[in-house]
Amino acid sequence: MIVRKFQPTDLKRVFEIESMSFNQSYGINMFQQLHDMGVGFLVAEKDGYVVGYVLFWIKYENQGHIISIAVDKNYRRRGYGTQLLVKAISILSLLHLDTIYLEVNENNRGAVEFYEQFSFKQDRVVPGYYENGDGAIVMYLKLEGGKISRK
Repeated sequence: MIVRKFQPTDLKRVFEIESMSFNQSYGINMFQQLHDMGVGFLVAEKDGYVVGYVLFWIKYENQGHIISIAVDKNYRRRGYGTQLLVKAISILSLLHLDTIYLEVNENNRGAVEFYEQFSFKQDRVVPGYYENGDGAIVMYLKLEGGKISRK
C-alpha cells in the first residue's frame, strides 16, 4: 500500500468511495473544487487501485481540519484509514498548528472509537448537522511538538 497525492484521474474513484461510505455526499464537483483550492488531498492505493482518501486543510491560522476520510467498504479494517489519518496529521503537525478538528456522525460509534485511538477528544455535539437530521460530534486533537500518539 502507498499513500500519495490525489491526481485528477482519481476523481471518479474517490467519488465512488465517498458515495458508498456516506449517506450525504459532497458530490463529484465539490471534490474537484477542493482539489483546485489546494486542500490536502491524499489517496491510499493498493496495487494501483485507489481504496481510500483523506481531505484536510488549515481552517484557521492555528487549526487544521480533517474534511473527510473514507475507505472502500471492501478494504476496511486493513490499516488504510490509519495510514491516511497518520499522514494527514503528520502533514498538519509540520505546519505548527495547535489543534486538528473534525466532525463525525453521532451515530457512527466505530468512527468515534477510531479517532479516539489517535487521542482525538470529543468537544461538543452539533444537532442537525447532517441533511438527514443527525448530529455531529466535533472532535479535536491537540498537537504537541508534532508528535502523534496512538492509544
